[in-house]
Amino acid sequence: MPMTESKRDTEAAAVAKTGRAPSYYERHIFFCLNERKGGEECCAQHAALEGFERCKTQVKAAGLSGPGKVRVNKAGCLDRCAAGPVAVVYPDAVWYSYVNNDDIDEIVESHLKNGRVVERLLVPGDLGR
Repeated sequence: MPMTESKRDTEAAAVAKTGRAPSYYERHIFFCLNERKGGEECCAQHAALEGFERCKTQVKAAGLSGPGKVRVNKAGCLDRCAAGPVAVVYPDAVWYSYVNNDDIDEIVESHLKNGRVVERLLVPGDLGR
């Protein structure tokens, strides 16, 4: 569907005001689901797929999914294996590690819904692979 002139004007005004185009999603969370061969440590060994599925279900149930809202996506290796499993929320660039459904539910409620970072689940900045 082509963009209407008023929509284009609205987006142009947003670019003029902020210096960047409006995002299609308010927040985008990526879950590392990478699986390494040979038993090397990876997020897939720590129920990452289950965390992804829980998040996607909770976001939909809360009415947070869709354009202008939240998108939940799978990702390949995010290179933070030592903290696994991990997820990252953009545009905030906030990295989380989680261990159970309660952690996922807190990320959805606190960060994805209300914009508050869940401090206790943050991945330390220096923790990589």
